[in-house]
Amino acid sequence: MTATEPDRAGLVGRASRALTAPVDASSLIAFRIAFGALMAIAAVRFSAHGWIAEHYLEPTHFFHYAGFGWVRPLPGAGMYVCFALIGACAVAVAIGFCYRAAALGLAVLFAYAHLCDKTNYLNHYYLLILLALLLVVLPLGQVGSVDAWRRRRRGAPVPSTLPAWPIWVLRGQLALVYVYGGVAKLQPDWLVHAQPLDTWLAARPDVPLVGGLFAQPWAPQAVSWAAAIFDLTIAGWLLWPRSRRMAYPVVIAFHLLTARLFHIGMFPWVMIALTPIFFAPDWPRRVLRLRQVAPGSPPPAPPRRRARLLAAALVAYFAVQILFPLRFLLYPGNHLWTEQGFRFAWKVMVMEKSGVADFVVRDPDTGREWRVPATDYWTRYQASMMATQPDMILEAAHVVADDFRRRGVRAPEVRADVLVSLNGRPRQRLVDPAVDLAAERDGVAPYRWLLAAPEMDPP
Repeated sequence: MTATEPDRAGLVGRASRALTAPVDASSLIAFRIAFGALMAIAAVRFSAHGWIAEHYLEPTHFFHYAGFGWVRPLPGAGMYVCFALIGACAVAVAIGFCYRAAALGLAVLFAYAHLCDKTNYLNHYYLLILLALLLVVLPLGQVGSVDAWRRRRRGAPVPSTLPAWPIWVLRGQLALVYVYGGVAKLQPDWLVHAQPLDTWLAARPDVPLVGGLFAQPWAPQAVSWAAAIFDLTIAGWLLWPRSRRMAYPVVIAFHLLTARLFHIGMFPWVMIALTPIFFAPDWPRRVLRLRQVAPGSPPPAPPRRRARLLAAALVAYFAVQILFPLRFLLYPGNHLWTEQGFRFAWKVMVMEKSGVADFVVRDPDTGREWRVPATDYWTRYQASMMATQPDMILEAAHVVADDFRRRGVRAPEVRADVLVSLNGRPRQRLVDPAVDLAAERDGVAPYRWLLAAPEMDPP
């Protein structure tokens, strides 16, 4: 045994004891309630805003994630039932009723709803799916729940504490969102040219108190740097007891401002509601001045084999969460333009991109050509989202080709006429109009049919 091995073993032992040590469960109870409430609100919002009909019933074609081409929306009232079940599972998670089954149902149903159409991808939907999956394996229903109350009535032991490791799992997931959100901002458009904030802030002089500042020439640059620093460091400030009383008001102010400035759905509210998990485990008890729970039975320890499997699964999970967002480094060119490696990487609000796309279909046997607007197949919203995302453009070209085959064109060639603006620059062709996209296949390789990104100098 070398001299470093006992030190390493001691470090692992201390970490293991810290992760399994019993702690006040009130912060985990608060997280469970907040998460369940947010998910219930998300389900209600989808119905109240008419999004179920808009995103699942009105479209005739959908864009699919790799490997999930078989996922389709339920017909008729099926998607309304789906979102009603999402809301019911969310409420059950919040109150801790049939907790693990409810968390699993919530994760599966919410993931299904958002796998139906890639058009509707949002970072916070992805985050909510991940958190729902984590809640399936975290023991958040053992304390302060309907399940715990029912066990107590049956005379079964109910723990008064929970181990510390679920807190660190949730902290780790949220910290990754913040840190990678900051990493995504470490690029010239954001730090040097203050884009897209320069464009966005100039359009919002109506914001109370700070709207006038946005017209100042230094404001976009200052806000860009402040946002990058915030994302990269806020998890650390929240963890440090000496700074968290100042850090959390900054979190609230930051996310309230983004909610007021930008249309980014529930993301600001999700982060405001869930980041208190970085506080001390007993923070809800101290804030609400609740009495300390009398010492009771310790949290049940899982069998050693199950504990090892759970630890291995969580290590693998976080390895994927750390490495997967970095896959954009494997691709040449500007990833804001190509968007390869862009999704599932926490690249929050780092670009303003708009475009228009039409397709030109040619019958090589007769030489006849047709110009096909994207709105012949997709809603206006789907068409606008597709026009800036190369993988969706490729999928759309194959949909058009399949349709023309059914019309009797033996081997249709499909070319794309796509003009895209990135961060306020003049529109430029995204796709090589000479390439027959019907002959191209999607995969992990770089798209050879994309044209070079526009110059990154200010427009």
